[in-house]
Amino acid sequence: MIGRVDPLRVMSFNLRYASNTEPNSWAARRPVMAQLLLNERPTLLGTQEGLFGQLLDIAHDLPDRYDWIGLGRAGGSHDEFMTIFFDTLRLEPLEFDHHWLSATPNVVGSRSWGNQVIRMVTWVRFADRLTGRQFVAVNTHFDHESENSRLRSAEFVRDRINAMTLPVVLTGDFNAPAASPTYCTLTNGLTDTWLAGPRITPAYGTFHGYGPLVPDGPRIDWILTRGATIQAAAINTYRQDGQWPSDHLPVQASITF
Repeated sequence: MIGRVDPLRVMSFNLRYASNTEPNSWAARRPVMAQLLLNERPTLLGTQEGLFGQLLDIAHDLPDRYDWIGLGRAGGSHDEFMTIFFDTLRLEPLEFDHHWLSATPNVVGSRSWGNQVIRMVTWVRFADRLTGRQFVAVNTHFDHESENSRLRSAEFVRDRINAMTLPVVLTGDFNAPAASPTYCTLTNGLTDTWLAGPRITPAYGTFHGYGPLVPDGPRIDWILTRGATIQAAAINTYRQDGQWPSDHLPVQASITF
């Protein structure tokens, strides 16, 4: 008889790309980011905006058991990544892929839906070493300017997920509030962990821009699932001595498949 299974601790976090600009340079934010991640130790972490050197810093600051999969959106190590970090003691990657959010999703660096910035999505199929079950982790970052791009991106991700038979967890910065057309497209088949699970923190807008928190503000960062039971959901407001780790708040969910 299989006993109670520890949930997967999932986090989605827009890191804010590394820069030397003060205040809130990466040098100032890195130790706060490191402490946050050491406090939370997510099993699965989908990040957005991370640059290659920044991701190496995070990998260095995490315990040795963590690994990551990602690709720069301009190819290779160039530009921002949609990275998936994972705890190798719990999760085994079986395959992965990257697609560009465009009419030519297999063309590196392509864009065609009105977005001036390259947008992409990273997928990893995992086996849970504890249960033997498999699932697919999807991590993405939708455009901040073009609503058409966001909607087309949501349709692309939805259609790819619908073609999968395994359970799914989708993390991302979607640059659209809950109840937007983008959100409705994705939640027609996926469950919003914030709405489905017990909330263990207050609600805040997930983008604060290093300013004051906005109670009940727009949630533009989500964790969506299919085939999962949600044990808890949270929006994390950790900072040190007034220093935020990013201009976004990380969102979290504990889930079981």
